[in-house]
Amino acid sequence: MMKGCRPGWVVALILVATSCQLMVQGRVWWCTCGRWNLWAGDIWSAHNSQHVFDPYSFTHILHGVAFFWILTWLFKRLTFPWMLTLAILMESVWEVAENTAFIIQRYREATIGLGYEGDSIINSLSDILCCTAGFILARHLGFRIALALFVLIEVFLAISVRDNLTLNVLMLLCPIDAIKQWQMVH
Repeated sequence: MMKGCRPGWVVALILVATSCQLMVQGRVWWCTCGRWNLWAGDIWSAHNSQHVFDPYSFTHILHGVAFFWILTWLFKRLTFPWMLTLAILMESVWEVAENTAFIIQRYREATIGLGYEGDSIINSLSDILCCTAGFILARHLGFRIALALFVLIEVFLAISVRDNLTLNVLMLLCPIDAIKQWQMVH
């Protein structure tokens, strides 16, 4: 790709730039509650998207799976480390965009994220890590097993938290009142 440039250094630069941009946007490093939880499972609490992992971490694994499929289709000759770097860049761009005032407000208006305040920086970095894991998993599992995993995670999230990647994208782009009402029952 770039002569003398290594994917690891580019990834480090992407993560530093993402963290800096999130700080500029006013994101906190960790939950303001002062607790250092690895998992925050209640999507209705103020802890959602503030700790390392939450139910939406699984959707970021699915981002990685989808990015693997898209990038291997678009860039057949690109080496795996550079494809992974590109996927990390794409996820980082999403994390920055997701934490803009515009998208946060859109989540509040159109989805079940009524009290959504944006992600903490540690949660955003964890989401990037989950995307990376999904990308690597998709490569090692092959298309059929990765697709089965994708569907399994979507069904699991729909049952457990009444939200998943498909519903999240649908409700963000084209809100459906009946789905929102169903999601609000918890």
